[in-house]
Amino acid sequence: MTKKIKKRSMHAILIGLKFAQWTPLAMKLVKKVLPYLVLVGFIGTAYVITQTPPQARKRGAKPPSMLSVEVKKLQQQDYQVIIDSFGKVIPKTQGSLTAQVSGIIVEVSANYNEGSFFHAGDIIVQVDPRDYLIQVEAAQAELAQTKVAFDEEVALSKQAIKDRKTLGHSKLASDFALRKPQMAAAKAKMQAASAKLKLAQLDVERTEVRAPYDGRIVNKSFDLGQMVNSNSTIAEIYSTDVAQIRLPIKNSELALINLPNNNRSSSAISSIESNVQLINSLGGPVQRWPATLVRTTASVDQNSQLLHVIAQIEQPFSHATLRALSVGQFVSAKIKGKLINHVIIIPNSAIYQGSYTYVLSDGKLERRDITIDFQDDSQSLISSGLQAGDSLVLTPLGQVSSGTPVKVVKGAPQL
Repeated sequence: MTKKIKKRSMHAILIGLKFAQWTPLAMKLVKKVLPYLVLVGFIGTAYVITQTPPQARKRGAKPPSMLSVEVKKLQQQDYQVIIDSFGKVIPKTQGSLTAQVSGIIVEVSANYNEGSFFHAGDIIVQVDPRDYLIQVEAAQAELAQTKVAFDEEVALSKQAIKDRKTLGHSKLASDFALRKPQMAAAKAKMQAASAKLKLAQLDVERTEVRAPYDGRIVNKSFDLGQMVNSNSTIAEIYSTDVAQIRLPIKNSELALINLPNNNRSSSAISSIESNVQLINSLGGPVQRWPATLVRTTASVDQNSQLLHVIAQIEQPFSHATLRALSVGQFVSAKIKGKLINHVIIIPNSAIYQGSYTYVLSDGKLERRDITIDFQDDSQSLISSGLQAGDSLVLTPLGQVSSGTPVKVVKGAPQL
């Protein structure tokens, strides 16, 4: 139709040209009108094209391509539960090193520094003992005087008893006449003087501030030449023989772990076997420290509403091959839980939106809603929705409807 319109437009133009050859006046008129005629012809052609779009011919629909999937027949198997947790390394024993007497510090240990280690019985700080040595001498002198007074009263008592026997009035003599009260008083004074001497000697011993256990100094409060008072804190210290970590356990995972010391009948330490691996990545390559669960906390944490278990590490600073753990550092932990027999285990990659998966049934996909009892980084323990013998689809599918036909790729990987 477009070609016909073009031909008609060109025909009209040719007639006008022939007519223009006949008269000069007509020639001038054609020159003026010709551009308008051409413009009208193009407008008409464009209108016809827009009003009559081309129509596509219908052909037979191409059949959709079939999905290729990898599958694995499910079987029941035994599964060792490993629970992930984390916590902060803390010392089992920590406290303050305190001065029990007052005085000037006249000597400090070479290990009296922040971060230094010490052994049980080491003298950390020496307070000036001279005042206390004088008190010992005074107490010794007082004790000697009371001993003389007591011996004198004993002698007088013996003489009084002897005199009464000579006179034959021993039965009529009072205790006071026999000097028994005086002797008891002298004995009491002697005992008090002896106790005073022991206290003075103890104060001399206390001028040496000794370490109560093998440990490490967190910080110190005094230094050489400074005055300390009784009960002043010399340093904050902790023991280095045992460290502990508080590990939170999800409420859904409590049934999957043997909780130590969770009731009166259970022992303090559940097993000698190390059932925790602590991951230490501070200061070098990742290393695994063996630890043991020893007890649970007495109550649920009020902020997180989680129960914590306590893992214990022996000699965290003295291992021959492992880097020392630092108090206060965070570590991740893998806790060995229960061994569960005859369960269905599938890879996490086969689970969609955490609630369903696909199986192959009669050459078609079938969506199965599942219940997950436990899940780690790579696998999930399924309690319902799947059973032994099902053909689990391993290939990632995305959103696919149940009933979609698929074909199986041979050589699927093992679970």
